[in-house]
Amino acid sequence: MSQALDENKIGGLGASRKRVEDNRFIRGRGNYTDDIVLPGMLHLEILRSPLAHARIKSIDTSRAWAIPGVRLVLTGEMAATRNLAWMPTLSYDTQAVLATDKVRFQGQEVACVVADDPYIAKDACEAIDVEYEPLPVIVNPLQAVAEGAPVIRDDKAGQTGNVIYDWEVGDKAGTDRAFAQADRISQLRLHYPRSHPSPIECCGSVADFDRATGKLTVYMTTQAPHIIRAAVSMVAELPEHLIRIISPDIGGGFGNKVPVYPGYVCAILCSILLERPVKWIEDKTGNLISTGFARDMYLDSEMALREDGKILGVRIHADADHGAFFADAQPSKFKIGLLHSAFACYDIPAAHLTARGTYSNKAPGGVAYRCSFRVTEAMFFQERMVHQAACDLGMDQAEFRRLNFVKAGAFPHRTPFGFLVDSGQPEACLDVGLKAVGYEDFLRQKEEARSRGRRLGIGISTMTEPLGAGNSREYDILGIKMFDSAELRVHMTGKALLRVGAKSQGQGHETTWAQIVSHELGIPADDVTVEEGDTDTAPFGMGTYASRSTPVAGAAISMVSRKIRAKARKLAAHLLEVSEEDVEWELGRFFVRSAPDRGVTIQECAMAAYGNMPDGMEPGLENNAYYDPPNLTWPFAVYIVTVEVDPETGVWDVLNLVAVDDCGVRINPMIVEGQIMGGLTEAYAMSNMQFITFDAEGNCVGSNYMDYLLPTAWETPGFELHSEVVTPSPHHPIGAKGVGECAAVGGPAAFVNAVMDAIGDTGVRNIDMPLLPDRVWEALRYRRDVSGAPPVRTD
Repeated sequence: MSQALDENKIGGLGASRKRVEDNRFIRGRGNYTDDIVLPGMLHLEILRSPLAHARIKSIDTSRAWAIPGVRLVLTGEMAATRNLAWMPTLSYDTQAVLATDKVRFQGQEVACVVADDPYIAKDACEAIDVEYEPLPVIVNPLQAVAEGAPVIRDDKAGQTGNVIYDWEVGDKAGTDRAFAQADRISQLRLHYPRSHPSPIECCGSVADFDRATGKLTVYMTTQAPHIIRAAVSMVAELPEHLIRIISPDIGGGFGNKVPVYPGYVCAILCSILLERPVKWIEDKTGNLISTGFARDMYLDSEMALREDGKILGVRIHADADHGAFFADAQPSKFKIGLLHSAFACYDIPAAHLTARGTYSNKAPGGVAYRCSFRVTEAMFFQERMVHQAACDLGMDQAEFRRLNFVKAGAFPHRTPFGFLVDSGQPEACLDVGLKAVGYEDFLRQKEEARSRGRRLGIGISTMTEPLGAGNSREYDILGIKMFDSAELRVHMTGKALLRVGAKSQGQGHETTWAQIVSHELGIPADDVTVEEGDTDTAPFGMGTYASRSTPVAGAAISMVSRKIRAKARKLAAHLLEVSEEDVEWELGRFFVRSAPDRGVTIQECAMAAYGNMPDGMEPGLENNAYYDPPNLTWPFAVYIVTVEVDPETGVWDVLNLVAVDDCGVRINPMIVEGQIMGGLTEAYAMSNMQFITFDAEGNCVGSNYMDYLLPTAWETPGFELHSEVVTPSPHHPIGAKGVGECAAVGGPAAFVNAVMDAIGDTGVRNIDMPLLPDRVWEALRYRRDVSGAPPVRTD
């Protein structure tokens, strides 16, 4: 008779266990970087450039030094004496820590002040006199490659223009042949504007250098503590074993907290120079104007079509505006990230993609904000192109997708850009979504409403997203392969300590990681403590971003648990006085195959590991695992939105939103739903209200929360979530695929497609995001496309 534990009761796989970390968050007991207070701690503030492009003629710091309480005024020239005026980026470029020759974007770091308190430091920053010589400004790729354009990166030897790279992938000749055979060619030009992660907690650090021990301890807001330790070791030329990075609780990251920022470097250098702890906490304006942005990509696309709706080929050209420095924190060998993951859920015979990256006088960025390394742009462009192609053919947009989907029996499927998509059920998900939204009925309502002057629209977005970067053949950061790790220690009483190389910024790792251990070993999740974020204690890991936690770190946790179980089996055989081959496992317990009532629990095995182990066995019950995924994981999603557009004002309201997410096995369904709702909220915000751009002088317009609106519960529409379709990952130990970014990646196109559908009779092909009321009104009034590309007029 089986005596296996009830997995749901012990908080294992599939249990909607309440988030254990919330016990401290809702009581105000979270421990964030700004909560760190050390004896003798000083405070650092940064002076930022008011101009987007200007040569620095002089910097006079004498008035700042004269302010009581000021301990240090650091300029680029001073940092250069320590070889720290510039630092390497994760994309093998260089970035100024403090400007020396000229400033290259508004908000760039020019100098910093360390003082007894942050108010003195801020006052002293305002007392620094900088004389600038303004230079011509570039705010888009077209300006960057124009004849006579000023060279932004004239600090780089051999850099004669503003092009960072030209890159291509796919079959050009095959694509040309497909276009030659096409009955119709559909074209679309888009701009995916800059987006900002906007975490509640901005960036910050507390650097503490101990001259006596030579040890540097840095508390900081980072999603990847071990990568930061490696980068600090290289930049500051300190031994890696004498650097400890501690990432305490993080108030949201969304990719913003992966890169190395100048403020981190300045705090470390100042702590070394002053031999005292130095704290730097970024303010909201500094965060909006200078830290890692996302997107800012332009697309020119063509799709070759047969009259019956079959897609024959796709051509894509993308221009990526990287800002003043190429500082993408993305781990692939592909210059444009994973943009070529587009069309992975569609069966397309031929495709060719070209991409160009350019510098501009804007803050560096590109891949932050819930984006698996440009996958957000890929899926947005893909679904906008699919929508427009269906319109050009006069086909139903759902049937057009269904016709071109990779069929469920056709996996694994090799995409025209080379990815191997191993699983999925696109048609099953679409069917669930169409039924839930009442598709046919809504189409009838739409036509009836049109006859009364109302404009209703329905938008669909279907996509499969590559997660879990990545396998060591193709993915690395600074030469470090993209594996992840877990270390599990089962104490003699059967309680456990799990340490993981990832780092949560709100994903609920402390809850879900324990559930994986519970699933593998039968130890109740409440008996598992999870630790992350301290490089002196956690095993080396590559951090949390791009939805890689569950696909990679989650897999490492499964694997280390199985190593523990393998040793526990030997202990069980010893305790039961049978051979190991005669021992069977069920959740929480080993038993004798021929006598199921004779068994021992995992807790009894743990006790034996410390006091009754067989001869020759090493004591203890602990192990570690490093997991290198053999492939990416491929969750699939369908998002369907219905809207009504007011033709008099351009305001549009969401009537309904249906989400169908097939993310494989769900560890904690409640947390998965929270991730999807958060992503859909961000998708709605990007498509509707988040406006940040630049004028002709490079001034950042929208670097405040009056223009760059974050939706509250009041503005956010309701969501209807579906989980009926489950396709386990064929290579992940527990079949999970990840879901953290899916809704934010696939959602924006559904909202935009719905609005475009509502005004589809006007001949307008595109309105750039955000679809602000004035843009929608302009499109309706003048029946023309509306671009949101900078520069914008501010007069």
